[in-house]
Amino acid sequence: MLSFVALGLLVLPPAAWAQQKIAFIDSQYIYGKYPEFATAQQKLDRMAQEWQQELEQEQQELDGLFQEYQARELLYTQEERQRKQKEIMDGETRVERLRNQYFGPDGDLFKQQEQLLKPIQEKVLAAIEEIAQAEGYDYVFDKSGDFVFLYTRDQFDLSNQVLEELGIEIDPTGRSGGR
Repeated sequence: MLSFVALGLLVLPPAAWAQQKIAFIDSQYIYGKYPEFATAQQKLDRMAQEWQQELEQEQQELDGLFQEYQARELLYTQEERQRKQKEIMDGETRVERLRNQYFGPDGDLFKQQEQLLKPIQEKVLAAIEEIAQAEGYDYVFDKSGDFVFLYTRDQFDLSNQVLEELGIEIDPTGRSGGR
């Protein structure tokens, strides 16, 4: 019985918790309306596509080399076979190294994303903080994230205010929410 009372005290928030102000934003919506983000994303997509094409070309050349080796394997001397095998293995290593250089965890794409998107994300965050502080919000959640919202009231959606703070005009007939 005592454990149920203790559990009840943990579940029931103190009066101070009930006074906290909470709002949310939709970062996908904000970034979708933010021209700088779209430009940066297009640039990243072009880079990734160019790098992917380069990788595919390298892989095709390697595949051709392997097919040639398979077709002529019986005609090669032992030294030629070893040389061709080494050439193919070196090519596979080169392709894998290039793939990691471009798309690995610390690859060029990651670095470019950070370089191009981080300043934009910082501007959005600064706008969110400005609005939250001005209007006295204790918490602002991103409804686009992993946090699951089962219900939200549009009156607590700050997304349009964030866009306005960033200097982006909002279509009044479009999305509701914000103030």
